[in-house]
Amino acid sequence: MTDFSLFDFVPAIVTIILVVGAIITSNLFLVRHYQAEPKFRYRLHLIKLAIAFVGILLVILILPFNESTRGQLLSLIGIVLSATIALSSTTFVGNAMAGVMLRSLRSFKIGDFIRVGESFGRVSEMGFLHVEIQTTDRDLMTLPNLYVVTQPTKVIHATGTIISAEVTLGYDVSRRDAESALLEAAQETGLTDPFVLITKLGDYSVSYQVNGLLSEVKQLLSYRSTLHKRMLDHLHQTGIEIVSPSFMNTRAYPAEKQFIPEYQGLGEHVEAEAGKAEEMIFDIAEDAASLEQMREAFRQSQIQIQALEKKLEKSAEAPQRDQLIKELECLKRRDQRMNVLIEKREQQAGS
Repeated sequence: MTDFSLFDFVPAIVTIILVVGAIITSNLFLVRHYQAEPKFRYRLHLIKLAIAFVGILLVILILPFNESTRGQLLSLIGIVLSATIALSSTTFVGNAMAGVMLRSLRSFKIGDFIRVGESFGRVSEMGFLHVEIQTTDRDLMTLPNLYVVTQPTKVIHATGTIISAEVTLGYDVSRRDAESALLEAAQETGLTDPFVLITKLGDYSVSYQVNGLLSEVKQLLSYRSTLHKRMLDHLHQTGIEIVSPSFMNTRAYPAEKQFIPEYQGLGEHVEAEAGKAEEMIFDIAEDAASLEQMREAFRQSQIQIQALEKKLEKSAEAPQRDQLIKELECLKRRDQRMNVLIEKREQQAGS
């Protein structure tokens, strides 16, 4: 049995203190560094994990043990690490690798509307192991990265998307009248380049689908609802009944009776309501997307400042230098205000 004195453990204690100090120091610097780039924040956890692992190995190597005991400890760590990786390969490691893959592909970002399998919502957070979306009922749903990678993912980009709506009408309705009314409904909704497709000729009815390009994807739900309202209004205004050909009622009506509500005009209240639903439903995702846009503007401002500073170093003429100095000071003031605003928004999001 080997006797140890307290002085034999001094190097190991010093190493532990240095490792803990390195983790704390790196955490302070890395948090500040990745504060403006939340999509790369997962690297912070990986770096801290690597520092801790290296620190454990250093402590074992410095401890005053003989070669046999030190080898057994290293073997134990290797077995534990291998078992951990083997047991969590389908969960932790799989989600981590899927997260790296999602960030490499950059198929979507915070603020985009996505549909993963049966789940639909707006991206509010992209973490190291998961993607968080805000659904149409305003709840937050967490999707593991591995699930997102293995499922078909539909992304609605900010450049615009095609929205559509279907209605079935009887064969007694003129195709041209139906298409004209549906096109007017799409145009009044605000859709670009609308068109009508006949998707099915059923036994008793014809299926019409009206489509159009929507550029304001943030108001996706409102525009879909508005499109359905306009379809009702214009079809009824044209005198087209939206009832099943097998519609029956035990009450006796004259043959000329039409089941269309009294026309009250196409009021402006529908446009006034547009966007209110999205403001309430996707508020968290909208705040996250707005914060991400502010961070991107801050990064671009930093690039402009660096470019002006380099240009200022090369400039020798006094008038040109004065102009560059004014631009640089203006950018730095704006940059400082933006940084304060970002910090406030991040504090609000954290609380």
